[in-house]
Amino acid sequence: MGSRRGPIWEFTYIAEFHGRFEDVAALAPDDIWAVGSGNNGRADTRLLHYDGEHWEQRPFPEVLGNGAYAPRFEEVGEGELWLRPYADGTAVDKRWAKWDGNRWSAVQSPTPGSAGALVSEGPDDIWALAGGQTAEHWDGTRWTTTRLPYGANDLAVVGPDDVWAVGSRSTGPGTELGHGERYSQPASMHWDGKSWTAVDTPQVRFEEPIPPEPNAGLTTVVALHDGEVRSYGGNTFEHGEIVGEPADEVIEWSWDGSQWVDRAPAPGGCQGRLPVAEDDGGLFLDGNWYLTDTGRCEKIGRHRLPTATGAGTSSNQSLWLQEIHRIPGTDEWIGAGAVQVNQTGNPFDAPVVVRLKRGAV
Repeated sequence: MGSRRGPIWEFTYIAEFHGRFEDVAALAPDDIWAVGSGNNGRADTRLLHYDGEHWEQRPFPEVLGNGAYAPRFEEVGEGELWLRPYADGTAVDKRWAKWDGNRWSAVQSPTPGSAGALVSEGPDDIWALAGGQTAEHWDGTRWTTTRLPYGANDLAVVGPDDVWAVGSRSTGPGTELGHGERYSQPASMHWDGKSWTAVDTPQVRFEEPIPPEPNAGLTTVVALHDGEVRSYGGNTFEHGEIVGEPADEVIEWSWDGSQWVDRAPAPGGCQGRLPVAEDDGGLFLDGNWYLTDTGRCEKIGRHRLPTATGAGTSSNQSLWLQEIHRIPGTDEWIGAGAVQVNQTGNPFDAPVVVRLKRGAV
């Protein structure tokens, strides 16, 4: 009787500098980009390209300018890639670049404000958070500013007139504790093609006695291929101030068409983990886990770095991926990040690009 071998990340490229890959973008099997950062700040950032045979370092587009952090990719349409300043909440540099498959050029009129989460249905339908309660929409010609009912942390697009935002609110039902104290609550908002409206969102509270400085909110919203919308967040507090602290609570809801409902916890190591991508068989979750559509939880394995990299045979190694993507036109998945090597005398991080090898029975 055969045995099941689970999925595994295999190294396809190990960079020769110490640091990590911050982002990766795949436009075609022979058009893959990665941004890496070393240990010496902005001066130690790198832009690399894979042409189907070799990885090589490329200069950053001149139109991008110089920022404090390694920029990030946004795939905004088939064959079009944007490279924008890292959204750290303070970035004011409005110089963005776009790749059309042949060359880099300036992005027309980057979003006003400091763009945070950005989601796209194509180069003429892009949404971005711009801090506070502001969202920006690009229609291919101009950015339009819209006001959100509450502060938002994330966006998800289901369709042109079906966009979700999630975050938290500090006013309204369930937020007052007395004596001027507040208990922030989860908030969700929906765009119907004309305006943003607040969506009735469940309140979350610890049991009495409520721990100090409690706060609840949503951090992530995802739209799955079948149209299902899920939101994720947590209920937490200021730890270390009382004896017998309660455990933080995980929020995981699904929109059933009229209200948010609790989702059953995922099994095993998949429980409480956020989706980072979806393929035809299930969900990739943070921490290198995979949840199949049939409900099986699989840990995605990894190889060890070769000793030629400086990693000792007894070193403790961990793979941390910043992004994973399907390569268009294929069933292949790639990821980029770093292998953290903990060892006596010479610990380091090795930037890596990996490809997924599916298990066999």
